[in-house]
Amino acid sequence: MFSRTAARALTSQSRAFSSSAARHTKVAVLGAGGGIGQPLSLLLKLDPHVSALSLYDIRGAPGVAADVSHIDSGSKVTGYAADQLDQALEGTKVIVIPAGVPRKPGMTRDDLFNTNASIVRDLAAAIARVSPEAHILVISNPVNSTVPIVAETLAKAGVFDPRRLFGVTTLDVVRAARFLGEITNADPKESVVTVIGGHSGATIVPLLSQSPFGKAVTGEAYEKIVHRIQFGGDEVVKAKDGAGSATLSMAYAGAKFANALLRGLGGEKGVVTPTFVKSPLYEDQGIDFFSSNVELGVNGVEKIHPVGPLSAEEEKLLAACLPDLKKNIEKGKAFVA
Repeated sequence: MFSRTAARALTSQSRAFSSSAARHTKVAVLGAGGGIGQPLSLLLKLDPHVSALSLYDIRGAPGVAADVSHIDSGSKVTGYAADQLDQALEGTKVIVIPAGVPRKPGMTRDDLFNTNASIVRDLAAAIARVSPEAHILVISNPVNSTVPIVAETLAKAGVFDPRRLFGVTTLDVVRAARFLGEITNADPKESVVTVIGGHSGATIVPLLSQSPFGKAVTGEAYEKIVHRIQFGGDEVVKAKDGAGSATLSMAYAGAKFANALLRGLGGEKGVVTPTFVKSPLYEDQGIDFFSSNVELGVNGVEKIHPVGPLSAEEEKLLAACLPDLKKNIEKGKAFVA
């Protein structure tokens, strides 16, 4: 029952699009044995645009692969052990990176930096060597810093293509739609909110004024929902009481973005969603990575949309976002340098 429901959720927006265009897409998950990696691998196994699934981790990936491979969808699943990273990457078109340590109570995303930065850098170096033309989806936190780490590592190897690198900020979008739907009694599919900026705390800027449902939210209700969108991850960390962070919702968000990218790569037109990419929108302020609505296509990033009109409250949120985001980006670049 779960697999059919999840499959419908992942394919509802793409039923009219033939999967034949994306029939030969091999997807790798680096960190497949972890709290995000396992459910993410499950959801990707259900995606009709995935023909082969390559699961890698320093421990546990062959077991996850054996388990997931029994699911009755068409894709082939292979698991790889710690010393088989190169084999896991061979022939991949899309690589999703959830590898790293999760947040615990009291930790910020920046607290994860030293450990996760090294992991992401080393994985990026392997990608540059083995699969330099793959599209890379970074989930490992802090995304505001890990995406620049991947970019700098690829650039050092001479293979960086900004059209093929994405920070997955979809969980912010998913939360915004869900939370707005709750307070307006709307279906989350209708209460979609564009979320711009980055992927941590005050760098997350929900554009409620651009939503027919969100523009009616004002005063204390507005402040509460903005805070919840920005710090929703803290709710999960606290509720799990030391046992982890937002793994299931993040896996769903990662699979949702991967599905959007795969549809774009397969030729579907009009696939637009927020994602953290190398962007010209705020380069004049020294910020060269930013999340905004991006059109996805056969080359990856096809078009970066401007943020559009903002309310006075959103202007303040953006003003608070940019200095923190700039520091996060520079921290990532400095790590590689």
